[in-house]
Amino acid sequence: MNISSWSIWIALGLAVLQALWLGPVIRRLRESDSTTRSKARLDLLEVIGSLLLFSGPPLSLVVAESWAWVAPSLAGFVLLSAVYAVKGVYRFRARRRPAA
Repeated sequence: MNISSWSIWIALGLAVLQALWLGPVIRRLRESDSTTRSKARLDLLEVIGSLLLFSGPPLSLVVAESWAWVAPSLAGFVLLSAVYAVKGVYRFRARRRPAA
């Protein structure tokens, strides 16, 4: 698979932005409120999944095997799908609760 060079720069830029987002997420993990820590854990898994997903295309240029980029991309996609499913369930449950 021939990936053009501009798409690699986009993937690397997105990976850098996700890596920068790790700082605030880690700070929220250290807070005393358990709800904030729970949301921060899901955000941490989301950032890790995004980093895995974005690391696939640049990895195809470094590794000689043509299918080596599939493993991190697939793992990132599965992790992001699970995180978004859990976040969706939380939002659905919050919406169904009657307002006081």
